[in-house]
Amino acid sequence: MELKNVIGLGVAGNFAHHLEQAGELKDFENVVTAEPDAPKGIFPFYLPGSDSFLGLYSIGTDKLNLPNYEANAQVEPEIAVLFDIIYNDDNHVTDLVAQKFTTFNDCTIRKEGAKKISEKKSWGINSKGIGDKWISIDKFEEGGVMDHYHLCSFVERSGVLYPYGVDAPLLGYSYFYDKLKSWLIEKMNTQKDFGPLEDIAAHLKACDYPEQALISIGATAYAEFGENNYLQSDDKIYVVAYDNRTESSSFEASESKVILHQTVQ
Repeated sequence: MELKNVIGLGVAGNFAHHLEQAGELKDFENVVTAEPDAPKGIFPFYLPGSDSFLGLYSIGTDKLNLPNYEANAQVEPEIAVLFDIIYNDDNHVTDLVAQKFTTFNDCTIRKEGAKKISEKKSWGINSKGIGDKWISIDKFEEGGVMDHYHLCSFVERSGVLYPYGVDAPLLGYSYFYDKLKSWLIEKMNTQKDFGPLEDIAAHLKACDYPEQALISIGATAYAEFGENNYLQSDDKIYVVAYDNRTESSSFEASESKVILHQTVQ
């Protein structure tokens, strides 16, 4: 699916322990949240039409290109949701309508001195990864199809398969469903340029108020290998979303399973 006209946004700190494991908690020490477990904010990873580095379409499907300089890159296994954006006459976001979801690798470099989250997120073509298909969302609330999905991830290195992120139910996100949607709408309208965060309303305006947003809703906690190992060339990445009522975390294809498979270049 072509997403070149869709703004790409991510949620920082929506899963317990991820920021601590990624060494990024200090970046947000001055960011005040409404609740202790609330996400820290929204960041852009793709701005359609922008003249900045974020205007380069960075979402790939089968390969991940590491930066052409020495960088410590980690998989960030996530669920990405495609939302329709509803604006009022003043161009404020009034609603987000969830259409479908897939797996996503919001790959991040651990870059010393980066002033904004976005500086660690997009460095060129194929610096992100998206799953092989979409699952339609019947309703973005309890009782919907997403209730039963789990997210897991693996890296295969030298023929050995390692868990990279923990196997986690989507209901384990700190903010999910209506609570997440309400928070997203608020941040899209009110988040200011502060610390590692950016003014999202200004980005929406600069992108001529896109009709849709691809939002990666947060990375899971890392398994031991993921916490202690950066990506290397020839690693194979797998991010899998599966219905735990009928499926397992295996890579066997099925109608209800979504698999992202990338080879690191």
